[in-house]
Parts: sequence; C-alpha cells; structure tokens
Amino acid sequence: MRAVTWQGKGKVSVEEVPDPRIEQPDDIVIEVTSTGLCGSDLHLYGPLAPFMSAGDVVGHEAIGVVKETGSDVTSLRAGDRVVVPFNISCGRCWMCDRGLQSQCETTQNVEQGTGASLFGYSRLYGQVPGAQAEYLRVPFGDTLPIKVPHGPPDERFVFLSDVLPTAWQAIAYADLLPGDTVLVLGAGPIGDMCIRIALMRGHRVLVVDPVLERMQRAASYGAEVIASDDDNTTVAMVRELTHGRGVDAVIDAVGMEAHGSPLAESMAKVSGLLPDRMARPLMRSAGVDRLAALHLALDAVRRGGTVSVIGVYGGPMDPMPLMEMFDKQIQLRMGQANVRHWSDEILRLLLEDTDHLGVESFATHRVPLVDAPATYRDFRDKRDGMVKALFLP
Repeated sequence: MRAVTWQGKGKVSVEEVPDPRIEQPDDIVIEVTSTGLCGSDLHLYGPLAPFMSAGDVVGHEAIGVVKETGSDVTSLRAGDRVVVPFNISCGRCWMCDRGLQSQCETTQNVEQGTGASLFGYSRLYGQVPGAQAEYLRVPFGDTLPIKVPHGPPDERFVFLSDVLPTAWQAIAYADLLPGDTVLVLGAGPIGDMCIRIALMRGHRVLVVDPVLERMQRAASYGAEVIASDDDNTTVAMVRELTHGRGVDAVIDAVGMEAHGSPLAESMAKVSGLLPDRMARPLMRSAGVDRLAALHLALDAVRRGGTVSVIGVYGGPMDPMPLMEMFDKQIQLRMGQANVRHWSDEILRLLLEDTDHLGVESFATHRVPLVDAPATYRDFRDKRDGMVKALFLP
C-alpha cells in the first residue's frame, strides 16, 4: 500500500510499504477514505525528529471502512464505517474506566515515561504505524473505533479522531460559566474548533493569531480578533475589553513551536545536528518549548480564572512564574485529549441535521495522498490560507 513515511528532519515521502494485517484476535483493518494532517505532525517533521526512524508511517486522524476483523471482534463487520481515535486505548483498564484514555495502562509506554500509545507518533508513543496510508490496523476493535453511519461525507465525522474531542476537552477544562469570556491563543485547527464550540455555547470569544487569514476566518463566525504582535499590548487590549480584569479563561492552542523564539529555535537546530542518541536526552532535559503563549495566557487571565492548555509541549519547560500563578489563584489544566471520553456526546451532535460546528466546510484543503510532501511544507509555512488539510488515499 502507499503511505506517508518520515524520512528525516523536514522530509516526508509517499512510499510503498507492507499492507497491515490482523495481528491480534481483537484487531480490525480498515481502508482509509480520509486522513488528516495535524499540527502535531509538524513536531515530528522538526523538533521530535530524534525520536523517529526512517520509514515510520505517520498520521493519526482517520475515517474508513472495515475490510477485515479479528476472530474476537463482535461489534463490527466488514463494510462498517468507523472513525479511529488518535490515542490507542483498550477501554477496559483502570485509567480508561475513569475517562483517562490518553493514559491507558494497557498501551502506556512505561519505558519512555509517556502515556497511551498514539498512531504514527514516534518511539515516544509506541512507534505504531500511522493513518496517512491506504490501510490501517486498529487494535481493540470492539472498544476503540467509533462506528458512524454511511451517507454523510467524511468531513462530517473524520474530525472525531482528534480535532473535535481535543477542542471539546479544552473547552471543558476551561470551566466556563454562562456569559464568560474566553481568550483563544492560536487559530490553527484546534484553536479554530475551540472558537466554534465556545461560540455555539454562547460564550464571548477573543482570539489572537499572527496569521491574517486565520484571524479573518475566526472573525467571520463571531470571534473578536485582537490584532497585535506584542504580548504586552495584547494583554492591555484584553483587559480593556474585560473591564480591567482579564478574561475568565484562556485556551493555549499553540503549544510547542520553535519558530518565533530565538532560543528555542537554536535548541531545535542544535538537536537536529546531533546523533539521535545524543539528541534524545537533550530534548528531554532542555526541551525546545516556546513558552511565550503560556506566559501570555497567565498574564491575560483574570484572578481566579482558568488556563486550559491543549497545545502540545515537549521536554521540561522553562521556569514557570509560580509566584504569579499562586497569587492570582489560577487553575491550570492540560493533557492529551481523552477521545473516547467525549466521542459519544460529540457524535450525537454530529448526527443532527444541522451542521452546528461547520465541520463539513472545516477543511481548507483536500489533496491526494501523493501530494503529502508539498502539503506538509505548505502547512508548516502557513501558505495558501491552509488551516486544515485532508489527504484522500
């Protein structure tokens, strides 16, 4: 089959790789019909390269049709349509029972000190072949896949794999009350969906992003954009718009980005020049985090407010302003989305006749899988108004 494979820092290619097969009695194999390109994939493209191996199949957002089932699978059969969550959870362990599927004890990577395995996401998370491919092996066939009806286009359901539950959790963790104001930092795919969910629930939404097209997109459906490239000015504008208090909650949908921070960018370049055996411990001890967004969030939130971190960070973080956080009585919540904790609730919304969140027009680009290398570059460089791309195998 054809699949998108990692070939080195800043390089992916579409290659012929072995077809996946049933390996355990509860596996299924699906034919992928649409698969997304995620901002997290860019971390593999750059900062997390030391944890990758040439030929790794990448990607973790998929919808498709079941082609084969293992002997123990009872809830699915060939021809069923399913969405595959990005985190691989058994649905039966202590963590899964508590709605913490991203910490699944069955697939936890204890030797790496990380949580549940992820599709297509490096040695840190199990090195499981990913979803940007024509076919995908999916474990835990009775508990992991989300069965969806045939008929509506893939775009109606594919974002259940990651974007929707990630944004849903970010809003839940923000702990918003009716009438509250939330500031969303970053209007990429996750930030954009956070804005839509918050607006759907009647909240006032402010948004900051350096990319003009993304700000215009957010403004088109009711968000108030703050046009500033200086954090101090941004905080001043936020306070002016909130009676001097600050917003009730901030969602950091930026996370780890090397560009924009000279020190972080230098660390990323240094780690990229080192052999993997030296780069991996450097990444763990020094990190390549850009914390400007997180510090901005802490400045902009009101006293007693909440900061919800859904952007991915990697490596130990820079010193945190603990005195300020304690003094302001800030609540800080974060973590990988627990997809299966939220998926049933979101699916009920998606099955309604009205497309409440505009999911069918959410993707800005739909491209053949063979165009993946160019699409990765365009997404990284924020070209052509690209917010969300779907590959069509």
